[in-house]
Amino acid sequence: MANLIVRGGKKLSGQITPAGNKNAVLPILCATLLTNETVTIRNIPELLDVTQLIDLMISLGSDINWNKEEKVVTVNNSNLRKDLGDKGFPLGMRGAILLLGPLANRMDHIEIKTNIGGCALGIRELDPHIDVLKALGANVTTKEHLTVDTTNGLTGGTIWTDYMSVTTTENFIMAASMAHGTSTLTNAASEPHVQDLCNFLVQMGANIENIGSCKIIVHGVEELHGTDFTISSDHHEITTLLALGAMTGGEVRVTNAIPNHFPLINKVFKKLGVDIEYEEDTAIVRENQTLEILSPYTKNMLPKIEAAPWPYFPADLLPLMVALGVKADGSIMFWNKLYEGGFLWIPELVKFGAQAIMCDPHRIIVYGNKPLKAANVNAPDIIRSTVALLMLALTIDGESRINNADSINRAHPNFIENLNTLGADIEWVE
Repeated sequence: MANLIVRGGKKLSGQITPAGNKNAVLPILCATLLTNETVTIRNIPELLDVTQLIDLMISLGSDINWNKEEKVVTVNNSNLRKDLGDKGFPLGMRGAILLLGPLANRMDHIEIKTNIGGCALGIRELDPHIDVLKALGANVTTKEHLTVDTTNGLTGGTIWTDYMSVTTTENFIMAASMAHGTSTLTNAASEPHVQDLCNFLVQMGANIENIGSCKIIVHGVEELHGTDFTISSDHHEITTLLALGAMTGGEVRVTNAIPNHFPLINKVFKKLGVDIEYEEDTAIVRENQTLEILSPYTKNMLPKIEAAPWPYFPADLLPLMVALGVKADGSIMFWNKLYEGGFLWIPELVKFGAQAIMCDPHRIIVYGNKPLKAANVNAPDIIRSTVALLMLALTIDGESRINNADSINRAHPNFIENLNTLGADIEWVE
């Protein structure tokens, strides 16, 4: 495990370009399995999850070349294996579940021999993914192992899911893209990375309606072709960089900031006293923002920020706003409607002197602008919660230590180096 030493109290200022969205890269890599023609993908972040998925695809027969300096990957799947062999479907690896939809179009039988687990945020379900394949005509049996039989191919179907699941939606879109007939998913996820996947498939020749909505309609096509696609910037990283500028009193300019995805995120920034400006596609937080929690017009209500599936404020960004709320003057409730373990890291935040009360597993109240001190904290295995601890440490005079901070490297390539170019003083230590 690697740890971070943070010497805080410095303004972060400068211009920076965010990395590509990892959550778009993973399904798009999997979606290349839907064609035997060569696909080029640009703006690929060099991250562990991406590396592991590429290695897995290579083991299945994909021909992949990754120019890490240029951030470009080329993929050709013409020599992909016909089956998964004795080990069956590789559920144990992050992102592997996204292979289920494409492989259902390429292989007659998929055998799942291991159980899916979860992470520190909560349990991850396999059932919605299986329900999607069944709705598209797959024959699923659960004898000794769970087996998905698509010998007769996939056919158009209709499904209304229990909740907006990103990976379930992505598997539906990939599986339905080459199914016979028209498929409809109601209660679909619509996050920016889901939209990226849809736009990628459309460039490959897929016929997808209502991209970005909660009802996705896919008209299956006979074949998909190669394409050249650029991954969108990571809206999580954009938000982090802007929040850090505001928290440390500096001016940060973020290029390629996809303004069309940010109206609600910017409204949430405003609730904490932060104004975001734009010059074309560059987002700017000016120095010396007045961090003051905005009072609602309904005076007998506590100000609150609610997080749920897009187009709500994203739950993955909530920890960043919690850190910003600790620095702002006033009190505010944060409500994570998605993850039952989303606030289990709060006791580590309190070690810095933050005043936060857990109401229940989904809600906390933060009393901001209290005296803070450098601290030694233990990061959870949750990317954005670890980032939030780092963000707060950067605002505090003195030396803080964040133990087990490796999760940052799963989402943000060269993140610490990039922050140091903005004026931070952070180093990795054993």
